[in-house]
Amino acid sequence: MYLMRIGAPGAEKPVVRVDDTHYIDVSDVTPDFDERFFAAGGPALLSDRVTRGDVREFAGERIGAPIARPHQILCIGLNYSDHAAETGQAVPAEPILFTKSPNTLVGPDDDVRIPRGSTKTDWEVELGIVIGRRTSYLDSVEEAAAAIAGYCVVNDVSERAFQMERGGQWSKGKSAETFNPAGPWLVTPDELADVRNLGMWLDVNGVRRQTGSTKTMIFDPYVIVHHLSQFMVLEPGDLINTGTPPGVGMGHDPQIWLRPGDVMELGIDGLGSQRQHVLGAR
Repeated sequence: MYLMRIGAPGAEKPVVRVDDTHYIDVSDVTPDFDERFFAAGGPALLSDRVTRGDVREFAGERIGAPIARPHQILCIGLNYSDHAAETGQAVPAEPILFTKSPNTLVGPDDDVRIPRGSTKTDWEVELGIVIGRRTSYLDSVEEAAAAIAGYCVVNDVSERAFQMERGGQWSKGKSAETFNPAGPWLVTPDELADVRNLGMWLDVNGVRRQTGSTKTMIFDPYVIVHHLSQFMVLEPGDLINTGTPPGVGMGHDPQIWLRPGDVMELGIDGLGSQRQHVLGAR
């Protein structure tokens, strides 16, 4: 199942994507794809509506993030062996955790705004995990699969000077407005043959900057969810950004940073693609 939210910011309605041109409106079943929806059963609630629902045609509606603003956005740093190598940092012994403000969440094709004072705004194509049920203290990695509602494309936009040069936590460089485009849809796990072997890519102004695969993850989605559950309660609808493959602006020589007028395009096999225009600070 492919869950989407379409409409103006703040007025999105939940739909199930049928194909590139058609969808089924499920707003009579749930007002949104939010914490309450996932806690009540999530995609399983929609099976009857999808079977019997009227198929409608997309009419150029804006695509929002596939989930409503989550309780939290958790992020895993240096989670690809080839990305760790390009940054010159050691492969971590356990997942590196930082948080991102939930109000960074925007749609997959919404504009990304460079923050005031920025000199080093960067891109990161990532696999996003959406939690499907309240989860804590999982006994095994194998149990984690049942806690995952689905996956989506995420652009973990980052400001490296804020992140690396201003002291404190990485969250400083991760939480500017518009810094978390997500979507275009949330894909349920049954739609993916192997989430641990998905191709990933990102272009800036038509030039390929990132090429990678989830197979080079150091900690796969199940390990990540199990690990995080030992330290906190994961709530339904929570989003986890799982790290990026090589090719970020910071990793190039010379380094490359986003500028107003740039266009980012990115995607992951089976999860769709995104396109964002970069705006200057306001």
